[in-house]
Amino acid sequence: MNDANADHVRPQAPSSRRGFLKSAIMAAAAVSAPHLLPRGPAVQAQQSAGIRSFDHVSFPLQNTEAMMAFYRALGLQVDVGPQLCMVHLGDQKINFHRPELWEQESFVMRAPAARPPCGDFCFVWEGSPESLTALLDRVGANVILGPAPRPGGRAGGSVGGTSRYIRDPDGNLVEFIIYA
Repeated sequence: MNDANADHVRPQAPSSRRGFLKSAIMAAAAVSAPHLLPRGPAVQAQQSAGIRSFDHVSFPLQNTEAMMAFYRALGLQVDVGPQLCMVHLGDQKINFHRPELWEQESFVMRAPAARPPCGDFCFVWEGSPESLTALLDRVGANVILGPAPRPGGRAGGSVGGTSRYIRDPDGNLVEFIIYA
């Protein structure tokens, strides 16, 4: 990382002893008693300049045709390009780098050791457990675990759901969670 980007990664040190103590107390409160932290419009305004959500994640792809057919069969929008295949989920997407791209030594915009299968991701299923079973049967997916209770990502991880796990054609782990 170059020094020009260092400020975007490391928090700035408090400029005074009072600032340092305030930061330390707030950090301790966040860990030990989050219900005591201030809430309301002022806090929300401060948070609005931070990270909001994922835009996309990327994985190397091995079996382009099988993978794109699989994700289309799940009902997702799929766009296929010469180096990148994209699977869209609302405002987010999964980018799959084709082998022609990720196998190039000059391609460094990925984790250095990433090779298929290296993905492990979870989709939220909005339907019933029976409709999920029907879809997974229709696409020929073998449920390797589940239904099983799991903590989800909603409400800071405090809301649980029931998950089923399958593998896609490249062997990535794909979880489907149903919230009650």
